[in-house]
Amino acid sequence: MITTDILIIGAGPTGLFTVFEAGLLKLKCHLIDALPQAGGQCSELYPKKPIYDIPGFPEVLAGDLTKNLLEQSKQFEPGFTLGERAETVEKQEDGSFIVTTNKGTQHQAPVVAIAGGLGSFEPRKPLIDNITSFEDHGVDYFIKDPEKYRNKRVVISGGGDSALDWSIFLSDVASEVTLIHRRNEFRGALDSVEKVQELKSQGKINLVTPAEVVGVSGNSHIESVTVKKGEEEFQIETDHFIPLFGLSPKLGPIANWGLEIEKNAIKVDNALDYQTNIPGIYAIGDVNIYPGKLKLILCGFHEATLMCQSAYKVINPGKKYVLKYTTVSGIDGFDGSRKESPKAVVKAIN
Repeated sequence: MITTDILIIGAGPTGLFTVFEAGLLKLKCHLIDALPQAGGQCSELYPKKPIYDIPGFPEVLAGDLTKNLLEQSKQFEPGFTLGERAETVEKQEDGSFIVTTNKGTQHQAPVVAIAGGLGSFEPRKPLIDNITSFEDHGVDYFIKDPEKYRNKRVVISGGGDSALDWSIFLSDVASEVTLIHRRNEFRGALDSVEKVQELKSQGKINLVTPAEVVGVSGNSHIESVTVKKGEEEFQIETDHFIPLFGLSPKLGPIANWGLEIEKNAIKVDNALDYQTNIPGIYAIGDVNIYPGKLKLILCGFHEATLMCQSAYKVINPGKKYVLKYTTVSGIDGFDGSRKESPKAVVKAIN
């Protein structure tokens, strides 16, 4: 049995930052994640994609953000159960929870923080009969490493931000980029649409609209896609086909925990501490919902901070504490060491 103060479901950016905020309160954390490494979607789906709305970073790659968060939390020695999915939760007589994974690993903690992002997710796939035969053989639903497409012919399908952004990015990587969308209008940011049009005029992107990919063909690897434009059908030779139609998020087993669910997200009390309808279980980051909710990483950081303050009271009933800033106080690690660092620290007062 693994025991801890706060059991975090999800090792994405919000979950990792929770470790740091909890550590400042002298609370120990353990994280469970179904993925084989920490970082959540930032590591699994788009580690090389730049993020622009993290305070203090004009631009940071998703993978680098994960690396920095891991380094920041390392001093508080979090535990990890990776490659396992949280399946069941049982409340004990003492008020604590036992969470068991799909592999039977049991974890016990007085506080559970669900930071599962979008939950488990699957890509939305085009309705092409034989497309599964080419998955991992030229058909990709995510772009993890753009260098995979260096000097290759790439066909991207989709009309949202991901399709636009990756078309722009790969125009300087691939030998040929073709963007196909079933409408003339795109759903992405206006500046991205304008950039694609500019690259089209420069001959760096082939833009085919309104059209859709209706077939894929090849031997052991994809060799071409069949495109339908109006009544006309034609083939485009390619080395890679990347349909970017978004994700279908699912809460998975957590949806059966008795939590109040709305729009495939967990309802929380945002007026206080992001607690769910089950006392002691919190939900932070993209997995939760409340009036005015914004699905931004920086909002998850804020929610994690307030959640840890509430968790401290649950774990240490009757204790008072005063917030201090480590510009003055420094950080006291679990190993008793003292580090000067410009972050906040809380000192417990009996």
